[in-house]
Amino acid sequence: MCLPALDLLAAHGFDLRIAGKPWAAALFAAYPWRPIAVRGNWIERIDALRAVRVARTGHVEGILFTNSFGTALEFRLGGIAATGYATDARSWLLRRAVPLPARWATDMHTVEYYYTLAASLVGTAPPVTDKLALRISSEAERRAASMRRAASVADGYVVLCPVAVGLHRGKVKAWSGFARLSVELSNRGLQVVACPGPGERDAVIRAVPAATVLPETDVGTFAALLARSRMVVANDSGPGHLAAAVGARLVSVFGVTDPLKTRPWGRNVRLIGGAGGWPSWEDVLACVDEALGGA
Repeated sequence: MCLPALDLLAAHGFDLRIAGKPWAAALFAAYPWRPIAVRGNWIERIDALRAVRVARTGHVEGILFTNSFGTALEFRLGGIAATGYATDARSWLLRRAVPLPARWATDMHTVEYYYTLAASLVGTAPPVTDKLALRISSEAERRAASMRRAASVADGYVVLCPVAVGLHRGKVKAWSGFARLSVELSNRGLQVVACPGPGERDAVIRAVPAATVLPETDVGTFAALLARSRMVVANDSGPGHLAAAVGARLVSVFGVTDPLKTRPWGRNVRLIGGAGGWPSWEDVLACVDEALGGA
C-alpha cells in the first residue's frame, strides 16, 4: 500500500532505501531501492539504521509510514531525522511531525494516507492512482515459470489463498468456504493452484483439497505467480494485497475485518463481505463467477 507514495518520492529524485523485514528485498527486487533488513532486537535494528547513516556522506532523512512510537525512537537513536504523522505521542522524536489528514477520521484509505505523507515532502502531487503496479523482476518471473512447469500448471489457472494468520478481536480471519470452492472450480475444468507461505503447507493442503499445491517460495516469485493467474481469491490477508499490487483479478473475502481503510486497492478488485460477518457461499460464488466472466 506504500507503492504510490514510494513512486512519488522516486519521481522527485529521492534516492530511496527501504527499511523493513528481510523479505522486502525479494518484494522490491525489480527496483533500484536498496533494502535495509531491520530485524532482531531493538539494539540490532538501531545498529542497522545507524550503519546506513554512517555509510552515507550526503544528507539522509527518513519517512515513517508506520504510526508507532517505537519506529520513531529507533530512527532517532539511529541518527536518522524522520518525517511522519503526529501519532502515538511521538512528535518530539520526529524532524517533522505531519498532522493527520482530516479525511483519516472518515473514509480515507491507507494508500491515500501514505501518499499524502509522501506528498508533504514534495509539495504539489497529482491524485493518487487507482491502480497499483508492483514491478516483478525477471529472475522472479523465471522462477515462477519453472515452478509452473514442474507442477504442470498451464495458463488460465486460478489461485486460492485460504490462510489468514492470526485472529482479529478473537475471531478467525479465514473464510471457511475455500475447500468447497476448490472442488467447484476444479469440477468446472479450471486448474486450481495454491502457494503456501512459510510453515503453511499442511494448512493449505487441508483448506483446498482440490488444488495443486506448489512449494513454498519467496514473495517475489509468489507475486509473479499471482500476476500470471486468471483470478485470485483470498482472505483479507497479505496474499490478497500482493495480488492487487500486481494487478491480478482479485476476489477479496471479508468476514471480521473492516474493508474501509485497508481493503486491497485496485480497479481489478472485487470485495465481498465485511466486518459484520462472512458472506454466504452463494454470494461468494456469484462474485467469483463475475470475476471469471471478466477475465
